Amino acid sequence: MGIVYGGGSVGLMGVLADAALAAGGEVIGVIPRKMVAEERGHHGVTELIPVDTMHERKMRMAQMADMFVALPGGIGTLEEIFEAFTWLQLGLHLKPVGLLNVDGFYDTLLQFLDQTRDRGFLTSTHRDMLSVESDPDRLLERLANTSHGHVPKPIHRTPGA
Repeated sequence: MGIVYGGGSVGLMGVLADAALAAGGEVIGVIPRKMVAEERGHHGVTELIPVDTMHERKMRMAQMADMFVALPGGIGTLEEIFEAFTWLQLGLHLKPVGLLNVDGFYDTLLQFLDQTRDRGFLTSTHRDMLSVESDPDRLLERLANTSHGHVPKPIHRTPGA
């Protein structure tokens, strides 16, 4: 199993890349040129692909990936996993999406998603498309055995609108 990730050498991104490389895995980083210029790019990965924008970065990673996994992270991690989750909901891809919920890191986010579902902004079917596990092996196995079909979002129209 290879990794396509944001191409960074610092933080959890760097740790992930280093561990995968040490285990003999293929690691492809996609990183904006600005970040390479700031010396944040991981130059030890199998392939480092510089791009012009964050939008291009996310598109390239999405095209190359077979599944999407978010480890604990900051606002950029949330933005990227929610975009992948949104694309799944819209049927723009049918690839599995998951959260690695280490030490309950995503518990409050999951409560928010449940509230979003309970208030009618997310269907139960779409909510259930987000896989969540606290164990990385279980999450990867679950995602590898997940297949999605497109489930269109319901359209509710206000009478007379």
